[in-house]
Parts: sequence; structure tokens; C-alpha cells
Amino acid sequence: MPRTSTTIGNSHIVIDTAMARPDATTIVERKGLGHPDTLADHLAERLSRAYSHHTVERFGAVLHHNFDKLALLGGASEVRYGAGRMTAPVRVLVNGRAAPMCGGQRIPVEEIVEAEVRAFFGERLPEVSDHLDIVFNITSNSSPGAVLTGDEVPDRTRWFNPRSIEDLRERRVRLSNDTSLGTGWAPENTFESFVRELVNHFSGDSEFTRAHAWCGSDVKLMGYWDGEQADVVLCVPQKSRFVASRAEYVRNAESVLAECHRLAELRLPGGGARFRLNARDVPEKDELYLTYTGSSIESGDEGVVGRGNRVNGLITPLRPMNLEGANGKNPVYHVGKLYNIAARRLAERLHEATGEHAEVHLVSATGQRLDQPWRVLVRLSSPDAEMDKVQALVEETLGEFPALTDELVSDGIVLS
Repeated sequence: MPRTSTTIGNSHIVIDTAMARPDATTIVERKGLGHPDTLADHLAERLSRAYSHHTVERFGAVLHHNFDKLALLGGASEVRYGAGRMTAPVRVLVNGRAAPMCGGQRIPVEEIVEAEVRAFFGERLPEVSDHLDIVFNITSNSSPGAVLTGDEVPDRTRWFNPRSIEDLRERRVRLSNDTSLGTGWAPENTFESFVRELVNHFSGDSEFTRAHAWCGSDVKLMGYWDGEQADVVLCVPQKSRFVASRAEYVRNAESVLAECHRLAELRLPGGGARFRLNARDVPEKDELYLTYTGSSIESGDEGVVGRGNRVNGLITPLRPMNLEGANGKNPVYHVGKLYNIAARRLAERLHEATGEHAEVHLVSATGQRLDQPWRVLVRLSSPDAEMDKVQALVEETLGEFPALTDELVSDGIVLS
């Protein structure tokens, strides 16, 4: 595999070409909008955006915060044909840190968080919105490094209680908050794109879900593809208020399977796909994926940030990936968020430029400039990629971090 090395500032960049193309064999998982892990991811990102909006509007800068350790503890419910109810609340553990003051002015952190949590569940799972127990575990403790040597207060202790936004180090230079990495690759294959579309079809706002009120959003798919034949295990819940009997549940499940085969015929080469739906069902015992809310969060299941889909919307163990939970992280300097998004974008640009497979790994060193990763590894299947063009795309992407922060504050992580 030919290799080129260069440096940009303090970044050491390695570009490998003529790497082997990914094998056709694909294992891919996707969790739908009502899955507890997806709920945790999306709620954490919403809290980060809401806090960021508040501090930008009031003080002119995103103040220090992170909500990326948020967790959801499932409640309890009773489910009957044609009915159902919550019997115990869902606990929302808001774990993290946030600056509670700036220049002596209080920031209503808990009020912002509570309003966003209730609005989120009102939109995503309205049946749960009146059955929430919100637990605040938000601190303003500084990171390690605040060594006391006299009467002066170390600068680091002001990160979460700044006298003004001028106490924010990133106003002068943006440094990586951690030693971590971001990973991206492109392009998706046909099956990966199909998995995304199929889960969205049953989990999101689609013609199918609008026409079938019984379709719940806690959809989960695990798929295996060898390049020709696809095998899919799919879970699609039904909402008990709209299902009057066991026979009706079975008919609804048959309509889901028919829709799966219809989409496979449209999207997969040769339409070769086998589907198993709600594999744990035992209809004769009335053990069914029948829920009150459309999500297992109602009945003891838990959700934790970082256990759901990666920033590309998929979980792909045979592709390069890392375990960083991007949602809820500070969008100014948290590399676990910024580098994963940037690596994905750079891989997509390299794929467009070369027409071949591309993967990117951005590795940070804590305290080093955000726009100069410690290591950049680019791997291309193209044997004759133009090095000048590749390096230009790397530099272009690394130069976008201030603008990327503004985009994330405005839009959050774009969910595909």
C-alpha cells in the first residue's frame, strides 16, 4: 500500500492509497426514533443546543457544558388490547456539567433543562410526557489541573464560572479538550442505505406511519448482507390503544412484512431479502411487542448516550468506527463530537474526489490546537489519488471548525 506523509502545522498526516476495498459482507444495525438509546442521544443533543442558544443570546458565547452522560431509566406500564397506561414514571438522569453563572449573572440551568426534557417527550412520546421523574446531576466542577499555589484562583476554576466570556480560553485559541479520535468513511453500500430507509419508514414521519396509528417508534433492525442475499431481523412495536385483539396484531405484523418486501424489491439488487419480525413474539400466549407508548422505555428498558447510532446514523462493526458518544458534547472544542463529524465529511469529500472508498481517522492530543490534530490518517482505495488535492481537502476540513461549531449550535447533529 503506497504511503505519503506530510505535516500541516502540528498535524502529522499519513495518506495511504490503493488499500483494499471493503468486503461486500455487511453487518449493520440501526435504532429508530423511539429506541431508548436514540431517545437519550437526541435529548442530550437538544439540551446542549438549548443551553448554547441561551448563553450565546445572553452573553455572546457558548459557555462550558456537557450533557453527554445523560441516561434514561425505563418506567412501568400495563398493556391491554385496546388500552394501556403508565404505572411508573420514566426517570431522566441529567448527568453532566454546565456553567451556572457568568459575570455574576445566574443561568437558569435546571429550568432550561426541565423545559426541554418535557418538550422533547411531548413531541417524541406524548404518552410519557406526564410520567417523567427528572433527576438533576449537573455540576460546575473544573477539570483536573487547577493546582493551588497561593491566594490566586487558577484560571481553570473559572471555566464553569467565568467573570466574563473573556475568561473562556477558546476565545483566544481552540484547543482539544481530550485525547480521542473521530472516524469517518464513505460511501455507504446499497444495503446500508436500505437499512436507514427501512427504519425511518417505520419509525419516523412517513406515509406508512401516518396511515397506521398503531405503528410505534421503537424500531430496531439488525441486518446481514453478503452482497447478494440480505437477512434482516426487525422489531416494530404496536401501540395497544389501536390494536383491539391478537388477530389484529397479527394482521398488522403481516402488513409490516409486506411493506418490507415491497421496499426490498425497490431498493436491493434482485430484491433478495429475508425478514424476521418481532422474533420474540409468542402469539398463542399473547407475548407480543405490544406497547402503550410505542417504546420499550415504558417498561423497564434503559437508554444511555453513546450506545445508539453513530453520527452517520448506523452501527457498522465491520467498518471503521469508535465508541465516542457525540451527542450532548460541547460543540466548541469537544473532539468526540467535532472530529467524528469532520472525519465523516472529509471521507465523503474524498470519495467524491476519487470515486473510490475513503476512510478518515482524526486523532487529538488534549491541549493541542483543535484545527491541528495530533495524527490524521487517510486511507483510500484509489491507487492514483492526486496528493495535492487530497491534502487540500484535509486542510479545507480542518479549517472549518469555528463554522462547524456555529452550525451545531444552530442545527445540532444532522440526523440521517
